[in-house]
Formats: sequence, structure tokens, C-alpha cells
Amino acid sequence: MNERWPPLPHEAWGETCSALHLWCQILGKYRLAHAPWVNHSWHATLYVGPRGLTTGAVPDPTGAIALTLDLHDHLLVVEAADGRRETMPLGPMSVADFCARTREMVVALGGGFAIHGRPSEIPDAVPFADDRTQRPYDARAVEYFHTALLSIEAVFQHFRTSFLGKVSPVHLFWGSFDLAVTRFSGRRAPEHPGGIPNLPDAVTREAYSHEVSSAGFWPGGNGMDAAFYSYAYPTPEAFARAQVAPQAATWNGDLGEFLLPYEAVRTAEDPAATLLAFLESTYAAAAETGGWDRTALECARGVPRVPRAVPA
Repeated sequence: MNERWPPLPHEAWGETCSALHLWCQILGKYRLAHAPWVNHSWHATLYVGPRGLTTGAVPDPTGAIALTLDLHDHLLVVEAADGRRETMPLGPMSVADFCARTREMVVALGGGFAIHGRPSEIPDAVPFADDRTQRPYDARAVEYFHTALLSIEAVFQHFRTSFLGKVSPVHLFWGSFDLAVTRFSGRRAPEHPGGIPNLPDAVTREAYSHEVSSAGFWPGGNGMDAAFYSYAYPTPEAFARAQVAPQAATWNGDLGEFLLPYEAVRTAEDPAATLLAFLESTYAAAAETGGWDRTALECARGVPRVPRAVPA
């Protein structure tokens, strides 16, 4: 096994993955409640770090509070700007218990915890406080997931460097539970129809206010294993017929995006190069079929310690 690209069969850890998704929603909703709104909801996301997933510093009456799921030592860590720290072991528990304990820890450090109490982007979502089903916690699977995220995030960051136009950070959207990076053409997009479960249409429409080519990683669910995706909004008519790499990548008409199984990347001779080929070829397909000004938007990939050349 390539230790940096471990196996992630969803069936083996699906219930733990579901619990982790909901815990991330609770952390994300705390950040959402305190951080000023940024375009495309970038103010609400989580970030991959060496130890797990974190909100980063969130403005609060204390000055700042950070919430981190330490997926290495299996802890929820809440830290205040004055150096105080609260921790809770991660393990089998209900979502209601996790939410209540998170609230207690934030309040103990002087923070406020008035979050929206229902999960987003999940059909028939049960409010956090009412979700009292005991959830399992597969620590080894969680560690594998974090290891995979670190490897994927590094490739996404490398891919991000070859674009001069507006491009998102590499961040985790806790609503859909996917790590994503998005490029923008610079042009306005037609109004998005909305309709995403438990997500206000105004949020969706602002997120897709401009043309995008977006790629990401999703750990799986609903009978699907972990996969990478790439889509364009609006979707150019010829996008679905584009030739993309690697050979394992396919067009999913129901989802309206290209998919590449994580397993195909993990088992490739060079997983990072295989993933980069998918990112670059699907972006190129979106840009070509969408009529983007590629000459003005693109550049060579970034290299450590080498300043970006000034365009002529």
C-alpha cells in the first residue's frame, strides 16, 4: 500500500464518515456565525492541516477562537487567543452529545455559540440537538482519510498555482463534505436555479454568480466510493463530450460532471501525476468549450522560491 494514498472504501467506514461530516458541519456553522461574509461563502469553510481539519482563527468576543478536529490524536481542540485550551476525546457518541460538548468548550473559553441548529445540504436533516443515535468512530479509517486529504490538498495547491485569474483557496465545504478548488473566468454567470436541500437559494446563487471550473474530492456516500469530480457552471454544451485524462475518468450525466474514482488514483504508478492530469484536462475542457480567455488567465505552475514572472 502507498502509505500517502491509503484505501478509502466507503462501505468500511460509512457510518464514521457520516458522523465526521456532521461534526464538521457544527464546526463550520460556528465559523459561519462569526466570520464576516466573503464571496462564494469562502468565510465558512474548513482547512486541512497537519493534524486534521480546522476553522482557523474565528472572530469572537474573546478575540479569536479556533476549533480543530485533531484526526491524529483524535481530539476536538478549542483554542482561544489568550492561550487557553479545551479538548475532548473523539470516539463513539451521538451528534447531539458532540454539539453540546462543543458548545460547552467554546463557552468555557468566553466564546458565543449561537449556531444554526440543522445540517445543511442533507435531505430530511435531523437537528443536531435531536440526533441522539450513537455513532461509531473508526479511528484508523479517520487517520486514512486525513492522510489522503493531505496528499490531495498538496496536488490541489500545485494545480492552483498555474492560474493568474481569480481562484479559490483549497478548502473543505462542510455542507457537501468535499475538498474543492475553483477557477473563475471573470464573467458573470446566469442565475443558478438553487434547490439544494437545506441551503438558502440566495447562498447558492451568490456562490455561482460567476462562471466557474471547479474540481474537488468527495469521500463517498449513497452507494458511491470516494471520487474526484470536475464540473463547470454554466455547463458548456460540448463539455460532456470532451476527452479528459486519465482513462478511468468518466462523464456522469446525472451529476453533470466528470468523475475519477479515488481508487484509480491511489493505485496508479504516480497518484499525484494522475490526479494532476485529471485536474488540468477537465479544466482545459471547461475553458475551451466555455470560451475562456486562456492566454490571459493561465501561467506556468509555481515553483518554490521562484517569483512569478511579470506578464509582458
